[in-house]
Amino acid sequence: MTAPNPVSRKHPAALAVSVKGRLAAHKWLLLRRASQLGVLGLFLIGPFLGLWVLKGTLASSMLFDTVPFTDPLIFLQSLSAGHTVATTAWIGVGLLVVLYMVVGGRSFCSWVCPINLLTDGAHTARVHLDIKGNLPIPRSARWWLLGTVLGISALTGVIAWEALNPVTLLHRELVFGIFLAGSLAWMLIVGVVLFDIFIANRGWCSHLCPMGATYGLIGKASLTRVSARDRAACDNCQACYHVCPEPHVLTPALKGADGDSPIVMSGDCTNCGRCIDVCHRDVFAFTHRFDRSSVPHAHGSP
Repeated sequence: MTAPNPVSRKHPAALAVSVKGRLAAHKWLLLRRASQLGVLGLFLIGPFLGLWVLKGTLASSMLFDTVPFTDPLIFLQSLSAGHTVATTAWIGVGLLVVLYMVVGGRSFCSWVCPINLLTDGAHTARVHLDIKGNLPIPRSARWWLLGTVLGISALTGVIAWEALNPVTLLHRELVFGIFLAGSLAWMLIVGVVLFDIFIANRGWCSHLCPMGATYGLIGKASLTRVSARDRAACDNCQACYHVCPEPHVLTPALKGADGDSPIVMSGDCTNCGRCIDVCHRDVFAFTHRFDRSSVPHAHGSP
């Protein structure tokens, strides 16, 4: 079935807004922004109000000075560097792995990571500036970068990536208020944004970030999934492809044969929910990895 008026890249939610209303067409986006800002707020109320809910940074933190959290990439770098890893770090990484095996590995990227706010903005700017040129980056690049990061740690005995990691740098600058315009941190952060706007569409998060690669490994086994459960209703409006940061994950579930699973099983999926938001035919929904059901096509012809 072909949509009579496929949506544009600049206004991918237009049909969904006309059918479902503006709030429903942006529900998961608004919840993600609330989550990203909420997590940042839990770190900030300590320095500002003296109430230490989350202390530290996204690399390593403590919840109420009791429950540790350790970023998996930090943990892997520590092991590669030959460091003695504290018991709290083992517990912290274990807790995060279990958490993201439930909610989706790369949901960190879309629901927590502060860089996502900037790279989503960069994508929007790129689309509205109508920038067409795009540096082709193989999807294997982030795996090579992850391997390089761990290799450097093994060779040097140093967790070197954290001096350059835009995620850690941005979070540290926001939480500890180190706003030095000419600092290396801000130059790297601005560089990521400019790279995404002018050189490679969603270049950092979707093609290079080794943190995203690490959470993608967890995502391969995650419970929470997006399902194209009513894919028979799809009218090829392309809205989901316009908004998805990893559009290649949609095709197997959306365009597969009748016997193929409608579940998006790729670890690259960020569980951002934007495909659910912008689909005016309600093709997509959140479910679990063991759900192989699909709903009968109940929509009339567009």
